[in-house]
Amino acid sequence: MFAVIGDPIDHSLSPALLNAAFTAAKLDAVYTALKVAGENLEGAIRGVRSMGIAGLSVTMPHKASIIGHLDRVTDRAHRLNSVNCVYWDDGELVGDSTDGPALVASLEFEFGGSIAGKSVMIFGTGGAARAIVLALKEAGVGGITVVGRRSEAVERVVALGESVARSGEIGDARNAEILINATSVGMTETDGEGHSPIPSGLLESRHFVCDIVYFPLMTPLLKDAMGAGARISNGIGMLVHQAARAFRIWTGQEPPLDIMRHILQPPDGR
Repeated sequence: MFAVIGDPIDHSLSPALLNAAFTAAKLDAVYTALKVAGENLEGAIRGVRSMGIAGLSVTMPHKASIIGHLDRVTDRAHRLNSVNCVYWDDGELVGDSTDGPALVASLEFEFGGSIAGKSVMIFGTGGAARAIVLALKEAGVGGITVVGRRSEAVERVVALGESVARSGEIGDARNAEILINATSVGMTETDGEGHSPIPSGLLESRHFVCDIVYFPLMTPLLKDAMGAGARISNGIGMLVHQAARAFRIWTGQEPPLDIMRHILQPPDGR
C-alpha cells in the first residue's frame, strides 16, 4: 500500500496517476489519499512504520514538518528543507524532494531534448521555485534569472543556483529562452489583466513557456504564449513526472509514462 498525506487532500490527482501506473505494470499495489492534520502527523508516521506502508507522497502542510519524523533525508531534501516522497531503505524511512527533477524531466520531454546550456527565467520565490532552481543548476543550464516581489526572498533562491543564477526584472524575459511560472498566478479561470506574471508584450515565438499551475490547464500566461507563437507546457507534466519518479523509487521499475500522461489530459483542456 502507498499513500499521499496532506490537508486538504481531496483535490489530489496522485491516486488516479499512480493507481493507473500500478495497474498498467500489473503490480499488486494500491495508492490512496489520507487526510492528515498537522497535529496528527507524528501518529501518522508511527502508523506508516507499524503497518508497513511501502511509500508516501507528501503534500502541504507537511513537506517541512515531516523531516523530524523520518530516519534521514537526501542531501537535496536537506538543502530545500522539503520532502515530497518517502521510501524505505535498509529498514529506514527516507525523505526526498523530487519536485525540481520532475519539472526538469517534464521540460526536457516537452522541449525535445536536454536543456543544458539554455537560459532560463523563473518567476517566484516559494518552495517550488527553490526546488526548480536547484534542479536547473544540476541540469547544466547556462543561466537562471530569478524574478520575485521581495529582494530578500529572491536572493535566497539565487543562492541555490550558485554562480549560474542571478536576480533580475521582468523585462529580462527578452533575454531568456525558457520562461517558468513557479507562482500561483493564473490559478483561476478568469482571463484578464493581472492574471499572468509576464506581460504579453514580452512573449515571443522563440520562447518556451512553462506554467506549473495545472488548473486550469490553459492559464492566461499559456494563452498569451500561444498567441505569440511560443511553445508551451502546463503543470500536468511536472505532476506526472513527480508521480513517475515516486513509482521508480518505490518499485525499481520504469513508470508507464504514456499511460500516466494520458489519464490527466482531458480532451477540452480544462
